[in-house]
Amino acid sequence: MTFISNFTASFHGERAAFNSPHAQLKLRSLASINSKPTIRIARPFQKDTFRISRVRVGRSSRDGRERSVRVTLINERLGHDRNVTDPSSILAYELVQGKLVKWSSMVVLNRSIPEPPTAVLLHGILGSRKNWGTFARRLAQEFPTWQFVLVDLRCHGDSASIKKRGPHTVASTALDVLKLIAQLRITPRVLIGHSFGGKVVLSMVEQVAKPLPRPVRVWVLDATPGKVRAGADGEDHPAELISFLRKLPKEVSSKRDIVNALIQEGFSKDVAQWVVTNLRPTGAAGSSSSFSWAFDLEGISEMYRSYEETNLWKVVENLPRGVHVNFLKAERSLHRWALEDLQRIHAAEESAADEGGGVEMHVLEDAGHWVHADNPDGLFRILSFSFKGVKA
Repeated sequence: MTFISNFTASFHGERAAFNSPHAQLKLRSLASINSKPTIRIARPFQKDTFRISRVRVGRSSRDGRERSVRVTLINERLGHDRNVTDPSSILAYELVQGKLVKWSSMVVLNRSIPEPPTAVLLHGILGSRKNWGTFARRLAQEFPTWQFVLVDLRCHGDSASIKKRGPHTVASTALDVLKLIAQLRITPRVLIGHSFGGKVVLSMVEQVAKPLPRPVRVWVLDATPGKVRAGADGEDHPAELISFLRKLPKEVSSKRDIVNALIQEGFSKDVAQWVVTNLRPTGAAGSSSSFSWAFDLEGISEMYRSYEETNLWKVVENLPRGVHVNFLKAERSLHRWALEDLQRIHAAEESAADEGGGVEMHVLEDAGHWVHADNPDGLFRILSFSFKGVKA
């Protein structure tokens, strides 16, 4: 399947169409690029039955010269020349590889090492790539020819230190991931997004050139394409949580105090304990005298408003050929699925089949909104068919 060949989006408002079989994707740097963050990939190390490549943000004067990168795809077309002039759009990520994967983005020109099938996993609001860590390692162990890219979205996790220009929207977040995919020279065959990340993967499909020459499976976990109905009275509501967190000091002395404050405010203990995983020590290594938040709450607040306002039903109801979208509803979700949502998804199932695409609806039993934590075994069984029978 070709994903990256058409999966470049509108840089500065223009739509890219990767159709030329002989073109190259060129990454050009401006004179000012020397002061911009760049991504370096550390040497992969062995751990159990899979390999992990960790990423750090650094600065490099060598990026000031022009680089020409040929995107290697599997039986596919290469992209038009493209100038990338904003390297600050790179995101922090982690690459989890099965034990049979020998590929890295540094050897993309070596055609003797085929690119492995790749899945990209995106977290939700106030989350981070670490939310997917355990689950991705399980996938890598079960499907050793696959690799999994776990991304920190803008304003979240390690990407919070990579400053982004607004607006902070679903669309701009999707464009960030598209640029990261282009930089890594990978060809995702599966996209998985939880909650806010679910709308991001739909936006990625919306922004690419059409039609896709090869199939791609998209998983939207406990999110609908349109109106967000999150939390009834007495339940955790993301907007209220973000609002409360914005009132807290940026630096705190105790995680337990934050947990107690959240519970006293009416949030559940589970959510309170999850939120403080975003606190990082501010002192020297091993010191826990004070903590600061590992996210940009101002940007996240804007992102959540966009999540509530963004309507992507037109994408689902007019899928390009080769795209298969799977919706997963958590049985005990705090996200309210209206009858209208279910009816439109089922109607889209029929129309997509007629157009060569696909839409399916799944229900994950015994799970709340945090599907990969509440019922990881059930989620693993549902997602696994996307990774079976795919050869590198």
